[in-house]
Formats: sequence, C-alpha cells, structure tokens
Amino acid sequence: MRQAFARWDTLGLRLFLLMWLALVLSHAAAWGWNQLGGPASPSHRPPGLGDGPPALRSGASPPPGAPHPPGEGPPRPPAPRAEGQGDWPTFPSLPPMSMDGGPGLPAGALMADYGIRLLLIALASWWGARWLARPMAQLSAGAQGLERALSLGLKPPQLEEHSGTREVRQGAAAFNQMAAQLKRQFDERGLMVAAMSHDLRTPLTRLRVRLEGAPMPEEWRARSISDLQEMSALIDTTLEVFSLQSRPPGAWQRVELSALLQAVADDAAELGQEVQSLATEPVYAQTDPLALQRIVGNLVSNAVRYGQRARLSLQRDSESRLCIHVEDDGPGIPPALLAEVMQPFVRLEASRNRETGGVGLGLYIARELSRRLGAELHLRNHASGGLQAIVRL
Repeated sequence: MRQAFARWDTLGLRLFLLMWLALVLSHAAAWGWNQLGGPASPSHRPPGLGDGPPALRSGASPPPGAPHPPGEGPPRPPAPRAEGQGDWPTFPSLPPMSMDGGPGLPAGALMADYGIRLLLIALASWWGARWLARPMAQLSAGAQGLERALSLGLKPPQLEEHSGTREVRQGAAAFNQMAAQLKRQFDERGLMVAAMSHDLRTPLTRLRVRLEGAPMPEEWRARSISDLQEMSALIDTTLEVFSLQSRPPGAWQRVELSALLQAVADDAAELGQEVQSLATEPVYAQTDPLALQRIVGNLVSNAVRYGQRARLSLQRDSESRLCIHVEDDGPGIPPALLAEVMQPFVRLEASRNRETGGVGLGLYIARELSRRLGAELHLRNHASGGLQAIVRL
C-alpha cells in the first residue's frame, strides 16, 4: 500500500490537495461565522434578509382569515407529505450584494467573510511553503555537509531516499550518487599523490648523489644541486596541497595563543628574520595547535618575504571573536587581487626566483588549514601601509 501511494505522491498532487483543502476550510469557516456568530447571523440581520414577517417569506402561507393579495386566488393548501416524512429545516438564503445598495450582505459581514477566507488561505500558503520547501532545506544542508566532509576526508552525508514526493526521492538519490562519486575521486587522487611522492623523490635523490660525485666544475655542481633542491621543495609543497583534503584533522587542545605566537616569532628570529610578537596577556582557545602554528608560520613567511618584517598581535572583533593579526611594512596588494592571491600558484612577483617570490602556495595552504579549523582568513591593506592578514578563530 505504501509503495503504491508513493508512486502517486508527487509535488503537483500535494499542491492540489493543499489548495483544495484551503478553499474548503475557508468556505466552511466563513459560512459558519456568518450563520452562527458573525454580524450576518439571523439575530443581527436587517429586515428583508429572511427575517421579516412570516407572510413575506418565500413560500410562507398567510395566517388564517387574512385576505389574500389582490389578483391572486385563494391560497393553496400545503402539499401532502409522505408518511414518515418530517419537516426539513430551512436555511435563510442571502440575496447577492447589489451595487446600488439593495438587499445583500452588510458591510461588516462582507468584510468578515473575506477576512476569514484571506486569513485561512494565507495560513495554508505559509504552512504549504514550509512543507514544500523542507526538501530544499535538507538538500542545502547536505551540500554544506558534503563540502566539509570532502575537505576533512570524512564520510559524505546521505539524504533519505524513501520519504517525500517522487521528485524529492529522485533528487535525494541523485545527490547520494554524486556524493559517493566525489568521495571516490578524492580518495583516488590521494592515492595518486602518494604514488607521485614516492616515484619523484627516488630519482631526484639519485641525481643528487651522482652530481656530488661527478667530475665537473664546482660551480656547476653547486648550481645543479641547488636546482634539484628547489625541485624537491616544490614537489613537497605541491604534494602537501593535494594531501590536505585527505589528511584527517588533528586533535584539538586548549592552546595558549600568546605563547604560540611567541614561539613562531622565536623560530623566525633564529633564521635571522625580524618578527615581533605583541601579544603578552594569556589568551586560551580550543583548536589544533599544529595546524594553527602552520597557518601563522606561512603568514609570517609571506610577510617577511614581501615586507621585510612582521608583527603579531591578538585582538577581538565586533563579534568578540579572537583574531590573530600578522602585519608587515611591504607595498601591500592591489585591492582587486586580494582574493586572487589566495588561489594556488598565484604569484604577484614577476620573476620566477623562489628567493623573492616563492611558489605561490603559502597563502593557499593557510586558507585551507583555516577552513579545517572553522576559522576565516582575510587580507586587507593597512591604512598606514603594508598588508594585514587576519585569522578569525
């Protein structure tokens, strides 16, 4: 029975039943209001609407001894009723509303009639809109959950395929199939990245060993080994980008943010970089410390490369959210390119020298790691000059 009903359960049928039910209920409620308790009830109707003297009612007989109207014969005797037939109740009929103010519904009854119908139809429309839009809300929530699941390497969400109208069931089945295909493609890409990592590292290591023992000028050997090291670093960074979405998230801990920023500044100082942490008061947050340290480290590296120095600080925004600020004294970024620079392999520096421009993945990795933490990374040009990177936790 349920399967047979599911075949006919369509969006059009539900909409038809909803409109029919709203129409019937609005008519019944308006009639009940006017007949029983509204301004058009018999006790409130003006003369001429069925409440006049019995002699003036339609089909009524004059009282005994009363003269019949001129031009008419004597009143007819009432028709005999069949045995067992009782008296049927009669309901007063309301003449239609006339445009010249003739007999009809009073203004109050008319307004009540239309008001009740309008109210019931509006309520039915509001409830029906929520009823029919519920599958769209479930699909939207599933799409948001799918994005998070794919970015974190989790199992994609599944929509219910055996409830709702035929269109809803077909949409849920198509969504589940698409989610499974995307998950399979992401997993296959992770396996491909792991294979590339193994296959590329081995020949690069052999080339470096051979160059170190090959008879050639020292300058050529040094330049060749430097090129191999650059290739190896580029491969490592690229593989890290592809492995972000397949790597499971780290364990969250209670982290003291001021100490974390100071540790990043100390590590940069050991490399001869000018980095200062202005966060002194202890501030705690629940997050992944390794991922957050990598985010701040990438932002600091970018600030030092383009702005010579970096300043770290902790602030709260208008919504009382903790924000990590990384500022530099560089030239900043054109406003039209602030969103583009966080895409992979985008470099604003024209040369291909990695000492001055990198490979264009630092900001992209920082943004992806921020998303894994439920944080937001924003870039903006500081009013006094330089670039300001903000991580809203």
